[in-house]
Amino acid sequence: MAGIRSIARRVGHAYVAALAWLGLVDRTDGEAALALAAPVMVTGGLRVLLRVADFAMVGWALGDAAIAGLELGFQYYFVGFGLSLAISSGTISVVSRLHGAGEYDRANRAVAQSLWLAVAIGLPLTVLAWLRAPELVGLLTPDPDVVRYGSTYLAIVMLAMVPRFWSMVAARALAGGGDTVTPMAVRTITLPTNVVLNAVLIFGLGPAPRLGVAGAAIGTVIANAIAAGAFLGLLLSGRFVVALPRRPTVDPALIVEIVRVALPLAGMRLLQTGARFPFLAILGLVSTPAVAAYAVGRRVVMLAMMPAWGFATASSTLVGQRLGGEDPDGARSAGWQTARIALVTQVGVAIVIVAAARPIAHLFGTAHPDLVVAFVRTFGVIVASFSLSRTMRGALRGAGDTRWPLYGTVLGSTVRLAIAALALPAGLAVALPALGTVTIGAGLGLPAIYTALVADYALKAAVNTYRFHSGRWRAVANAARLDS
Repeated sequence: MAGIRSIARRVGHAYVAALAWLGLVDRTDGEAALALAAPVMVTGGLRVLLRVADFAMVGWALGDAAIAGLELGFQYYFVGFGLSLAISSGTISVVSRLHGAGEYDRANRAVAQSLWLAVAIGLPLTVLAWLRAPELVGLLTPDPDVVRYGSTYLAIVMLAMVPRFWSMVAARALAGGGDTVTPMAVRTITLPTNVVLNAVLIFGLGPAPRLGVAGAAIGTVIANAIAAGAFLGLLLSGRFVVALPRRPTVDPALIVEIVRVALPLAGMRLLQTGARFPFLAILGLVSTPAVAAYAVGRRVVMLAMMPAWGFATASSTLVGQRLGGEDPDGARSAGWQTARIALVTQVGVAIVIVAAARPIAHLFGTAHPDLVVAFVRTFGVIVASFSLSRTMRGALRGAGDTRWPLYGTVLGSTVRLAIAALALPAGLAVALPALGTVTIGAGLGLPAIYTALVADYALKAAVNTYRFHSGRWRAVANAARLDS
């Protein structure tokens, strides 16, 4: 393992050195960003491959309706997942600033506050999904087969919500202290385990029953429970950069600051997810194969989008730590340099995926490979905007400035829905509160869907980049100083 890490470090240094030689990044900041981002990228890559494998296995076993069911059921899981990202973003912002200021005990207390928040939010969502899964999925599609597959998946997979929430908090807390390797180590064990469990339970390999969509959900629940237990043990051990106090107490000031940072992010995630529901409902009215193709195309290109998670985490950590160390110019440099290396890396991966779109489409057992190719190419165009949007958002998050990403999300989501509605049949009318009956369809079909996706991400990138360029996040960081 040490030998593999040594080789990976040398490759990383060579990669940054090449980019620096081309004048694309500053070598010092680039190496710092890649060192933090790479473990998160490995973890994220494994997670994306898990979802890709799920969709491929379900597609081969059950077809397009099952793929569409997974996609629609998973949207409700995204609600809790989005809230966990918001709370864990508050965690990384607080922990990184406290570490930068040398207040390690308070950083540990911040982890405990995040744990309470994780349980309080995750548990009610789990109960709701268990009791109302068919009704929830039925809101998004009239197809009874899709509802059946989607509700089965949703009811079971939501049992993973609280363990997943805690794992996110723990991983982000460690990242806030500068340790992104430990979360990677945990995920390199649990995510492959998840893939194996899903394969066994989906297809009924060996003595296991053939459970189809339910098997994919059960494997995910077991793997997330293992990961949560591993993170709990690690943080209770006291041997890492942050620790979970054995007798955690409530710290109202830290809870307020975590929630202050998390609220706009929570609003942003809820808006993103909320906008995705009517978007998918529109897509479902176009056709079930369109929903399946969208799901496959998005999952495949996430392999190019995924590095943004790592670089956003790196940007949050570096900006937060440098602000905590009273180095705002260093924080600004870290944000821009991380954005540069992220953009170059992700666009390169996207080009490879788009070039291989057709053979990739045939891996999923879909009856409509041309649709999958079209969505892969559309998401490939989006990658550059996605990279800038996420990395700049990470930099703003490190400063505790999370309102502007929310504004970008509102703008992007609104435009996405307005354009996507043009895909519906010409003359289609809906009843809207306070507006009465409104004609929204224009019969443009899938081209309107593709345009809506591109416009959404471009607007988010523009807003987040403008805000970081303005430098006004420095005043937000100063106003939110975490004094004892």
